[in-house]
Amino acid sequence: MACKSTMYDPYENAVKVMEEAMEIGHINKAMFEIIKNPQRETKVYLPVEMDDGSVKVFEGYRVQHSNIRGPFKGGIRFHQDISLSEVKALSVWMSLKCAVANIPYGGAKGGIKVDPSTLSKRELKALTRRYTFAIAPLIGPDTDIPAPDVNTNSQTMAWVLDTYSQLNGKPTPGVVTGKPVELGGSRGRNSATGRGVVISSSLLLKDYGKELKGTKVIIQGMGNVGANAARIFYHRGAEVRGVSDVSGAIYCPDGLDIEDISAFLETPGSLLKDYDAKGVVHITNKELLTSECDILVPAALENTITEEIAKEVRCKYIVEAANGPTTTEADLILEERGIPVIPDIFANSGGVIVSYFEWVQNIQELTWERDQVNSMLEGLMTKSYREIASVVSEFGCTYRMAAYIVALRKLVYAEEIKGIFP
Repeated sequence: MACKSTMYDPYENAVKVMEEAMEIGHINKAMFEIIKNPQRETKVYLPVEMDDGSVKVFEGYRVQHSNIRGPFKGGIRFHQDISLSEVKALSVWMSLKCAVANIPYGGAKGGIKVDPSTLSKRELKALTRRYTFAIAPLIGPDTDIPAPDVNTNSQTMAWVLDTYSQLNGKPTPGVVTGKPVELGGSRGRNSATGRGVVISSSLLLKDYGKELKGTKVIIQGMGNVGANAARIFYHRGAEVRGVSDVSGAIYCPDGLDIEDISAFLETPGSLLKDYDAKGVVHITNKELLTSECDILVPAALENTITEEIAKEVRCKYIVEAANGPTTTEADLILEERGIPVIPDIFANSGGVIVSYFEWVQNIQELTWERDQVNSMLEGLMTKSYREIASVVSEFGCTYRMAAYIVALRKLVYAEEIKGIFP
């Protein structure tokens, strides 16, 4: 008999947390089978002619979880380790995230199994266009609106937009968000997820009678989200003591010069393993995660705060910038240790909130200024946080359970009043 696999499954993890939230929140389970299962899972195979004349076939996905509250919404990631289970989990989290933020979207997610660093720009463009062509029947400004995610950016969205618009026979800016401002993107979108992480941190600290200024922060991951969060923390007076990227981590007990680090990383090919400055030491990823700090921000990939790490962290709070960075086993340990965790479905919702703002601007053919966008983002997140905090008080549960309860109440209600077709 084969041994039972203990490999982390992000989709099973997401369903397990939802089931627990349904129990704690006394939510009617009649519609749960609908909510836990995606409406559609699509796998596509993408032939691309490489620069050397050879043809390589890549594997891609698009999972549409729920459109009960509005069009599907979710990013596209390029990563060599992506799996269907991961994309399913991310689509579920997007549905929950949109419900928590109370914006009229459902959840979806997409991705291509590829290491984009091994492709030329021409190959990357060809792969993106082929993927867009493959999923074109599924997406659209009223049906499913992709956005950037891990290893994708505004350039990627520009290629998706152009491909879809060519197929549609007219410019269709509302088909994607996170695109360049010149093509209908929103000001403030690029930094929105990182800004939302800082807003989440400020709201949490305020409830504990503290402020952001002088707070000691550790950030795992210096991609778009981590880097923007680091800069905004730094400019708001927080002390960012440690950061990391794929090459390793750096730490300074007196605080890092985030502007200097950001400027260093802007040079193509630059990695933190090569960064050097007075007082900066190079440490391992585990040493970074277990360094003493006030706020720990996991901003890399899923499954980084494991049971082992949870036992050793020396932070007062965790604010999840990445999707699914904490395992269910780790959550239990953190709860026992009295370390509050602000969950991903709220903490990193800034990106999808400003994506919604971008979509609204496209539909109405309007352009909003950055200050207006940032102010609206802070207002929406503050309102959502108060709703979550109220549920924490109501049930004496964790912030994660509270956020899931808030989201599931809305999804279940929407399913109940709609009913099952036919």
